[in-house]
Amino acid sequence: MNKKPAWLSFVGLLVIVSLLFSACSPGQKPPASSSPTEAPAEIHFAFLSFNKIPETDALASVEEAINAITVPKINATVKLHPFSVTDYAQQVTLLLQSGEGLDVYHTLGDLPQRVANNEFIDISTMIDQYAPETKALVGDDFLKTATLHGKLYGIPAYKGMAMAPQLVYRADIMEEIGVDPATIKSVYDLTEVFAKVKAKYPDMIPLVPVQTGNIGLITLLMSTQYKVDFLGDSYFTPVAVLIGDDMHVVNFYETQAFRDIVNLAREWYEKGYVLKDAATTTSNVLEFMSAGKAFAYIAAYAGNQAYTQISAQTGQPIRMVRLAQPYLSSTSVNALTWGVSTISKHPEAALKFINLLFTDKDVINLVIYGIEGRDYVKIDEYHVKYPEGKDASTVPYTAQLSCGIVGNQFIQYQMEGTDMDDLKLMEYELKHSAMSPAMGFTFDGSSVVNEYSAVVNVINEYVPGLTTGSMDPAEIPNFLEKLKSAGIEKIVAAKQQQLDEWLSTQK
Repeated sequence: MNKKPAWLSFVGLLVIVSLLFSACSPGQKPPASSSPTEAPAEIHFAFLSFNKIPETDALASVEEAINAITVPKINATVKLHPFSVTDYAQQVTLLLQSGEGLDVYHTLGDLPQRVANNEFIDISTMIDQYAPETKALVGDDFLKTATLHGKLYGIPAYKGMAMAPQLVYRADIMEEIGVDPATIKSVYDLTEVFAKVKAKYPDMIPLVPVQTGNIGLITLLMSTQYKVDFLGDSYFTPVAVLIGDDMHVVNFYETQAFRDIVNLAREWYEKGYVLKDAATTTSNVLEFMSAGKAFAYIAAYAGNQAYTQISAQTGQPIRMVRLAQPYLSSTSVNALTWGVSTISKHPEAALKFINLLFTDKDVINLVIYGIEGRDYVKIDEYHVKYPEGKDASTVPYTAQLSCGIVGNQFIQYQMEGTDMDDLKLMEYELKHSAMSPAMGFTFDGSSVVNEYSAVVNVINEYVPGLTTGSMDPAEIPNFLEKLKSAGIEKIVAAKQQQLDEWLSTQK
């Protein structure tokens, strides 16, 4: 179950892409300072960065600035380990296996697998003492999503988790084809839009994949259109799921939701609206948009104004329109969970540092933006920009695109042009969006590891082609037969049993 197919190299993007482009709200009171009585603990801190990985000297300067805060407050120094999206999962695993040093890191949709592999410690008896502020901030409902067998294994990032499927499009092209975005109410309205793009700009690709093997239709599942609870599965490899209020676990690939996605993808593909090699391309979605080759892509985002940062990244006039409303499940919440490694030599200090990532405005903004004046400049109390003549690729240090990955998104600075009201919308929808009746349930797949591995191999063979339209839907019966042979029914039964047990304990 801990193996992932190659087409998931950007494993977090569907979830994470919505987290890339937001930042901050006013800070909260940090924890009280502590007086060191012994040598500071050294905390090795790994995190995913979507930006250029900094040189050693730039990392060292940021570490020094962080340590000036952490040594007085928690008697610990911090070593930063930013990894690229293609390297993160592998590098974290290597650090865990080598024993070289790893104290704090986060999941990427694989919390149950990490727990099954004994990679996170149980912090149930520690959080009240070493991270009480973060516990109060995140709240019991969300902490339950990181709880397995009654043990708390981490703290979900506090961010815009209520993500809505959105069409991210070139505003100038939309205007030129004469379409009012306000008339787009669902994904099915896009067929006519793409037809107009194709007619007016025959050399432009109407829809490009948000990542290899994914043209974004999967995001509809985690919305009020379908209300799918993935029950701990990756968004890209849903196996056994719940749909709506029905508490019977089903094979996702036998559902009407899957067939709807496949049929629509096939229609778009045959009409030439989708990149022909969407199932296999390794090109980044932002590369397509930056080069002016694409009209749009579909992805899930929190809030409504991520386009400001996408425009800055691509140099194109980008806007976005919602295709459905958000739907929260445990997977929405615990996909990015911060925990303390089982190889940590200083677990108490590690948890104290996690607490600072959620509560200390100075610490989190050093991690995200680097050194003020060198890596960024402040515009006002809440907004920043890159120094004159600099950008994300030329400043010595930035992890700005990881603003929704690390700790508390709502105490980070916002980039210039970002509306504070959008952050308020994220917080509102975090608390008021539709929610799965199984919120808080997280599946432990340790009893079906072999079946998951076999099933994922079959998914890897069929799903990229089926969901991008390049494979004929007539192949679905063969796909289902191979899934059955791989053991999917055993996974469905195991989930149903655990879900029933969990339901019996709920008040």
